[in-house]
Order: sequence, then C-alpha cells, then structure tokens
Amino acid sequence: MLMAAPALADNVETALMPGQVIEGHAKWEEDCTKCHKRFDKAAQNALCQDCHKDVRKDVEQKQGSHGRFKEQRECKECHTDHKGRTENIAPITEQTFDHERTDFPLKAAHANAKKVECKACHKPKIKYRDAPSDCYSCHKKDDKHKGNLGPACADCHTERNWKDTASKFNHDKTRYPLRGKHAAVKCEDCHAHERFKNTPMDCYSCHKKDDKHKGQEGTKCEECHDDRSWKKSPFDHNKSHFPLMGKHAKIECKKCHLTPAFKDAPLDCYSCHKKDDKHKGTYGENCETCHAESDWKTITFDHDLHSKYPLRGRHITTKCESCHKGHLYKDKTPSDCNACHKKDDKHKGQFTEKCESCHTERSWRVFLFDHEHDTRYPLRGKHRTTKCESCHTGHLYKDKAPVDCFACHKKDDKHKGQFSEKCESCHTERDWKVFLFEHDHDTKYPLRGKHRTTTCESCHTGRLYQDKTPTDCYACHKKDDTHRRRLGTECQDCHSIRDWKLWDFDHDTRTRFKLDGGHKGLDCYACHTERMDKKVTSSSSCVSCHKKDDKHDGSFGPQCERCHDTTLWKTIKPGTKIFRGR
Repeated sequence: MLMAAPALADNVETALMPGQVIEGHAKWEEDCTKCHKRFDKAAQNALCQDCHKDVRKDVEQKQGSHGRFKEQRECKECHTDHKGRTENIAPITEQTFDHERTDFPLKAAHANAKKVECKACHKPKIKYRDAPSDCYSCHKKDDKHKGNLGPACADCHTERNWKDTASKFNHDKTRYPLRGKHAAVKCEDCHAHERFKNTPMDCYSCHKKDDKHKGQEGTKCEECHDDRSWKKSPFDHNKSHFPLMGKHAKIECKKCHLTPAFKDAPLDCYSCHKKDDKHKGTYGENCETCHAESDWKTITFDHDLHSKYPLRGRHITTKCESCHKGHLYKDKTPSDCNACHKKDDKHKGQFTEKCESCHTERSWRVFLFDHEHDTRYPLRGKHRTTKCESCHTGHLYKDKAPVDCFACHKKDDKHKGQFSEKCESCHTERDWKVFLFEHDHDTKYPLRGKHRTTTCESCHTGRLYQDKTPTDCYACHKKDDTHRRRLGTECQDCHSIRDWKLWDFDHDTRTRFKLDGGHKGLDCYACHTERMDKKVTSSSSCVSCHKKDDKHDGSFGPQCERCHDTTLWKTIKPGTKIFRGR
C-alpha cells in the first residue's frame, strides 16, 4: 500500500537533514516545523524569534546587539545549526564583538581592555545581556560613603577617573539648588559627617539659633527671609497663602493678625464675615465661592467653571432655589435627571433613570441616542426600522437585552432548532431570505458536482453542531450500494460526485492485478464475492478462485501461473515440462 503523504514528507525531511542540531535544540529535532516553514525561507527569522523572545524584543525596539544592525539580517547568517550537538552557534569573542552595539557602550576607563576585562562585568552562567549597567552593582565595594550618598555614582563620578568629581557634580541639579549666601557655604556646614542622603532642606533646621522670634512666628523662615541676606525682609503678602486683594489691601494687619503669631491668623472668609452672611449658613461657610473681595455684592460664581455640573440649555435660566432646596453642602444636590424629572418620565422607569442617554437639556423632545455609536450592537438592515420596544421588552438596564438572533427569532426558525441557534451563520439582517452561507469557504467540506444542488437536510439529518455530519460517501450512500459492500465502502475509488453512474475505475492501473486474457470482461462479482469493511483486499493468487478447476488436486502447488496463462486454461506455456507419470 502507498504511504500517507504527510508521513512520507516527514521521513524525507528527516532523511535530508544536513546534520544533528545543537544540544539546546535537540528536543525539537524531529519537528522540523518548529524552525522551518515549507516553501517560505522568509519565515525563518520569525520562527527563531518565537523561541528567542528577548532577541525579538531587541529587534522591535532597536536596542541591544541584535537591534542595532543597520540592516535586518537573517539569523542563519551568524547562527548556523545542524553542525552537531556540541557546536557553539553563537560564538562571541573579545576580538570580534562590538560593544558599541549594546545598550552599554564602553567609554573612557571601561574601554581599556588592560584595565577592565570582560569577565569583570560578565559573570559565569549569566547571559551577557543580563549584565548590570548601573555603577553601584560593580563598585559597591569602592563606595567610601557607605551608602550615604545613594547608589547613583554617576551623579558625581565619571568613567575617566573615579576620583574626578569636582567637574561632574552640580548642586543646582539637585532638589536644593544653592542660591545667595548658600553658594559660598562649605559642604561640611550642611553635610556633617558626609551625610548627604537625609540632609534637611528647610531653613529652621540650620537657622533655629538665629531665630529672634523664638518660634513665635513659626518655622517657615522663607516666608519673610531669603538667602541673599538674613536681615532684609522681602516679605510680600501677595506671595503668601493669603494675597491681599480688593478691600483687604487697605485693612490694617492687626485686624486679622490678633496675636503676634502670624500663623494663627485665619484664612477663611467666614471667620471674619459670619455676621454678614444673609444666607444664615445655608450655603456653607465658603463665602469666596460666590463673593469677591472688591465688593461683597459682586457674585463671581460660575456654575460651568466652579462645579462638576455645567448648566446647559434650559438649566441656564432656572433659579438656584429650584435645585438647591436644602443646605448647599450638607444636603448634596442630585445631578441626575431623574431626581428632578421623574414625574416627566413617560417610560415609567422601564428605560432606566439615565434620561441623558437619549434626551438633551435643550429640549426634552430632542432625541440624541444613536444605537450605532452608543452601544455594542449597531443596528443593520431591518433592525434599523424596528421599534425599541420590540427588543427591549423589560427594564432597559436591569434586564439585559439579548444580542443573539435566536433570542428574538426563535419563532421564525423553520429548522426547529436543528441547524443550531447561530442564525447569523446563514442569514443576514437585510432580509431573512438572503442566504450568505458558503459551504466551500465556511466548512472543511467543499461541495462539488451533484452535492452542490443537494438540499441541506439531505446530509444534515441531526443537529448541525451537536451531531457531527460525516463526510465519507458510504455514510450517506449506504442505501445506494448495489454491490452490497463486496467492493468495499470507499465509493470515491470508482464513482464520481458529478454523477453516480460515471465509472472511472481502471483495474489495470489502479491495482496490482492486471485484467487480461480470460479475466478481461469478467463481472466484478466473479472474483469479489465477500463483503469488505473498507478497502478491497481480495487475494491475487489463481488458486483462490480456481481451486475447483485444479485437476492436479494441489499436487503441483498453488502457483497455477507457472504453467497456465489467463488466455485459455488448457494452454500450457511454452517450455513447460509435462510429467505424465512414472
């Protein structure tokens, strides 16, 4: 019998393999498709990178040694396999490797191979790519600061010389740039005992002894003093937490600062203006929300800018008291439509309380909801003209509307559920009768010949997806088998799907038993008398059919063809010796 095509291909690929793969690839040696794609050499790199994901990441992000090639190369240019188990297909030497193509180019002292050897950074059993690139990982033992200055060595030191720090470090790039008299202060005056990491940055920590106020004015010296001169006060009230605006600019300091401690002065309006509140506390104590310092009667509150609920449409002309009926801050004003418009809801709550999903503030009757953009179910075909209530029969949000066809069209299913519930596989929303299912492209069994005009129900007699439809001829044409299985069940060997009566079987070319001589023209059943399970496996020996014709009673053996031929049984082949007895 002939070998199956896939198995034959695998054997050929194995036979043509140029040599053993390396040890790391050995477990995939029998599966060529892991590294090769038939008839597609361009797929080689992608298959390599499917396993070597770190290399793929470098190539995609143009980083590392592989990502910095000027032109994309094929992996096999540098890494050629099939050279044996022990072959090193990724040879890297100090002479050939270019460190400039890595994420850590060697500069200054690092580039001096006499001072720094590769093994100093690249430890055994660790990938070269995983070598640390920060200073502290290698130079922790050289840190004379004992970690007090943190691990960022490069902030002060250079790669040229470890001791060269003066030209590198710039205090202005820290969180505390040196200004005024601080620029001339020695480092030790602030950084005692080489303490850099947790050095305080507030004035009071260093200048507590210089505080003539004895802490009465607080510890934020910078509010009044600066680093140019301790004695000169550049204090500007407008740069404080409470700039003086409007009528406040003309009020004496002692009106607000009742005690020498300036930090105890209140900053809120209500502390001073409680007696002026005509709202009696209903609108809270944040007077500045609505009033200005220039004049108490000037209203500065803008609902669009100063609240989370900008007024639009008819809300602009609505009075404040219509919505704000209780305490402005204690009793939270609702911002949802239904809280105010529940009485206007003609849907009686069926379409949820989110009125804004469909309606606008300009006019209650303006309908802005777009099913196409506002939902995950765009309306197509006849769905576009269907009324909302046809699908949304319950509460719009509590009762989730189904999106599958069968939920709504179960009553329209003429298949009675036999062809599954996935109506969209065959039908469209444009018209229920438009049939879009293509058996040739949508299944693994393309329809040919008379199968193309056969009704679906002829083959799909059970449930379309639950009961698997057989694809062999005999499963459907068992009743048409006039041979009664004497010629097996592989109908396609003889018959054509174009027409059942078309016979294209040639015994001479399709079998190992050529019909010639007396065999030519015989009825098939003359030899094929037994029922076959699948393939026809009849014996090709003469005696299997002519045992009753053997006048020698088996004394000359079963190989009749040695003396006889198929033309005529009585004809003896030339050269055959005839034994007539003793």
